[in-house]
Amino acid sequence: MDIDFSQLDPYQRYKLMASLIVPRPIALITTLGEDGTINAAPFSMFNMVGEDPPVVMFSANRMEPGPQKDTVANVLRTGEFVVHLSDEAMTARMDACGDRLPAHESELIHAGLTPVPSRSVAPPRIAEAPVAFECVVHETLETASRYVFIGRVQFLAVREGLVDTGSWRVSLEDYRPVGRFGANLYLKTNERFTAAEADDAELLKK
Repeated sequence: MDIDFSQLDPYQRYKLMASLIVPRPIALITTLGEDGTINAAPFSMFNMVGEDPPVVMFSANRMEPGPQKDTVANVLRTGEFVVHLSDEAMTARMDACGDRLPAHESELIHAGLTPVPSRSVAPPRIAEAPVAFECVVHETLETASRYVFIGRVQFLAVREGLVDTGSWRVSLEDYRPVGRFGANLYLKTNERFTAAEADDAELLKK
């Protein structure tokens, strides 16, 4: 089947791309409101971009006309945010941070998550998250439908025991991040295999 994207409306393109480009890592992002309220929201249009400088990106919908989403407004105003990776144990609380709340109400309180001070930026980290990247805005891109924020990582916080600082290797057997699969579906990452194992499985079927 061939599909001409120029013949689809934006929502149809979104449904196809968001359901086919999977699994996607999820960034649970904390920012600070003008009144000091801690905002937290999950974004699955997120990934690593490069390491020199160390940069990550996420994109969020433009809300026009009308006020922007809290995360967008806060990042545009302050230039700072913290990206957290969620594991299986905090999936429900990460998902709850996507609930719509008034700007003066913190999603962390709503979801039962614990803020702790960051080392290099004003927005706090989330204590329950296994990974937190403290970021400042490196570049902002705008499309007709989205803001794309490229953040330069200032500081990394990881759960104790997750990184061997001698070899700088992550203990993958102890790391259980979740991914976005589409609609309201998430994926666990505990079923892992090598390419050779996949080939062996196909050979056994023949």
